[in-house]
Amino acid sequence: MVDLVVRSRRVFTPEGERAAAVAVTGGRIVAIHAYDAEVTAAEDVDLGADALLPGLVDTHVHVNEPGRTEWEGFATATRAAAAGGVTTIIDMPLNSLPPTVNAEALKIKQAAAAGQCHVDVGFWGGAIPGNAGDLPGLHADGVFGFKAFLADSGVPEFPPVDADQLAEAMDAVDALFVVHAEDPEHLRDAASSAAYTDFLASRPADAEHAAVATAIAVAREAGRRVHILHLSAASALPLIARARAEGVRVTAETCPHYLTLDAGQIPDGATEFKCCPPIRDSANADQLWAALADGLITCVVSDHSPCTPELKRQDTGDFAAAWGGIASVQLGLPVIWTAARERGHTLSDVVKWMSRRPADLAGLREKGRIAVGADADLVAFQPDGEFTVDAHALHHRNPVTPYAGRVVTGVVGTTWLRGSRVTGDAPRGRFLRREIATGTKEI
Repeated sequence: MVDLVVRSRRVFTPEGERAAAVAVTGGRIVAIHAYDAEVTAAEDVDLGADALLPGLVDTHVHVNEPGRTEWEGFATATRAAAAGGVTTIIDMPLNSLPPTVNAEALKIKQAAAAGQCHVDVGFWGGAIPGNAGDLPGLHADGVFGFKAFLADSGVPEFPPVDADQLAEAMDAVDALFVVHAEDPEHLRDAASSAAYTDFLASRPADAEHAAVATAIAVAREAGRRVHILHLSAASALPLIARARAEGVRVTAETCPHYLTLDAGQIPDGATEFKCCPPIRDSANADQLWAALADGLITCVVSDHSPCTPELKRQDTGDFAAAWGGIASVQLGLPVIWTAARERGHTLSDVVKWMSRRPADLAGLREKGRIAVGADADLVAFQPDGEFTVDAHALHHRNPVTPYAGRVVTGVVGTTWLRGSRVTGDAPRGRFLRREIATGTKEI
């Protein structure tokens, strides 16, 4: 007798797609049988031709609570995540007050999140000038690594580090460092303007290229792992390729907006498209897709970074004044699947980019895969279903997204977290700690 069996003719496992019946007991996958196997279960769900995917793992989410909960909060962010098939998020250390830069701040954030999370939640720590001494304690308390900015973060309580300060942080703790890579020397002040081209010109690809070079050089010298966050500029890809060939432990991610949105199609005043680094042109996106296909870019995550409509300056359309961030944690799967299938990629590819590889990045071997022993984080997905994005129907706190009105393919049905349906009632999410990861496979 098992708790749950979910059957599908399209189950996506690490070994590939197959017809199967996934058996669950105690929140874990205990067996994977043939599709029509006789299994005694308290609940038996047959999805037929609908796909069964592992829950997505989003390692780049800004929840902002406590302190800026009017922007977003754990209840709304995790409900949106679950509705989009995301069953694990790792929260970024900034935009909350206090930022997660010491052990006490982590406790404050966890207290704010307690009892509100509809999915499992882990935490990044932050590396800022002067807090190197706090990093070992934070790491011991279970954060998955440390985020650093090489340029202004946009909030004064999370200042950027220079190369020497990043080196000091890496020397202080043997951990994964995830880096916002833009070089301030290559950035220009954006003049007040409703033209997206003016904002784009203020954050050229050279800024990313230079900062990626800095992050790689520091990681090489320190012998540490470094992960380039939200890579936008394809011009930095050869740097990453060369460093990896030389043995530097460097990986990179990108985001749905860099892969599917085109700078040349952004209307004047459409500040919901503003993010840092910026959305670039379609030729640049083609190169990012190629790097994703060959494994140079390892994963796709949301960088969900919402704010209030007032801060997004939707009333004025001023790109210079608007907060930079894309709200998309609920939409990443259909947005990426829509574009991926048009480019000849498979749903197995999408699962690899959005489930297994982000889990591997964080060392979460029990997440991001349908395999015996893994958490029963499962998603029913209709790969041929279509819908039009309605910002007001999304679950994140403020109804702002650049995908509003876009027709996308792929509909999330039921999401199971450790074998229980996520319904929006009775949050069952747990806090994840680095120590409970069952491995630290590097990708």
